[in-house]
Amino acid sequence: MFDLGLSGLNGWEILLYTLIMTHISIVSVTIYLHRAMAHRAMDLNPVLANFFRFWLWLTTATITKEWVSIHRKHHAKCETKDDPHSPVVKGLKTVLLKGAELYKNEAESQETLTRYGKGCPDDWVENNVYQKYKFLGIFIMLGFNILMFGPIGITVWAVQMMWMPVHAAGIINGIGHALGYRNFECSDAATNISPWGIWIGGEELHNNHHTYPNSAKLSVKKWEFDIGWMYITIFKTLGLIKNIRTGPVMAIDKNKLELDFDSALAAANNRFQIMAKFYKSVLKPVAKQEKEESNLNLPFARVKRLLRKEEALLSENYREQLADLLAHNEMVEKVYKMKQELQLVWKKRTASRDEFLKAMQAWCKEAEESGIRALEEFSQSLRQYSTKMA
Repeated sequence: MFDLGLSGLNGWEILLYTLIMTHISIVSVTIYLHRAMAHRAMDLNPVLANFFRFWLWLTTATITKEWVSIHRKHHAKCETKDDPHSPVVKGLKTVLLKGAELYKNEAESQETLTRYGKGCPDDWVENNVYQKYKFLGIFIMLGFNILMFGPIGITVWAVQMMWMPVHAAGIINGIGHALGYRNFECSDAATNISPWGIWIGGEELHNNHHTYPNSAKLSVKKWEFDIGWMYITIFKTLGLIKNIRTGPVMAIDKNKLELDFDSALAAANNRFQIMAKFYKSVLKPVAKQEKEESNLNLPFARVKRLLRKEEALLSENYREQLADLLAHNEMVEKVYKMKQELQLVWKKRTASRDEFLKAMQAWCKEAEESGIRALEEFSQSLRQYSTKMA
């Protein structure tokens, strides 16, 4: 009788139980800790927020302030020596194998908690239960598993304890900054591990998140799926989530013939998407044309990588190859220079309205007088952008 526990479930049923329990923990992390608390991308009903907070204490011994503080510092110091878990700095192997240890070390920094932990729960339950008895929850869970399933409950508990360190601390923080594809050339090395964000609650879409960190929705492309967003939509329908914030909205107004401040602002707010379009419609076609005319001495796949990737993320060897490519091809050098100048224009968006608009108009004028058709057409398309939805 004790061998099976009180539940009497067979092996497959216990496996299903384990997957459901760990999935709820993942959902609690992505919706509550990550999107709601760390980035303030939405507001949770107190009932839902307190359920997630209790569940994380019960199943992972996670304290909200610790997790939020470390994650916010990761964004603020991304890919620098102060980043708590950057594989670019610390090495992928270190982050994969010692991710939980890196988290624990940073959680002990009072400076990190004070500086980055603002807005986290500071009520009686947090101070007198969750923080005071941090590990009580997971031992309650251990006792429950043994009672329900017998000795195999210890294995179930071990899987639950490993689930977050392996998937969150290891895979997301490690592989999510080393391997995968990139929709946007944000300033750090974040990648999308998979276009189907299911197993880790949507966090697989890490490049999208680092591009628009304050967006509650992590999917961007039509073929990407964020299961966390699906749950958010359900909770919103039930009235448990409100004030949901997503990435900047950009409309297309084909009747606009002039580049006005609204066009410039819409482009600047969506600059990562605009730069992705610049690569696809300008850099890549121009490079392909030059390759066909035998003006490029590098493999085309290498040329595309050099032109697309954020220059700060290129290795020293790749930077030398890029410099050589630009030095020996005037057409490619021109469009690459225009890319860099457009990125400088984005930085003027916080300046005065007139200064930003003039800088944008000057860039468009130069593009349309360049004699490069792809560049001209791209510049003309900027006029149609708008922040105003129809």
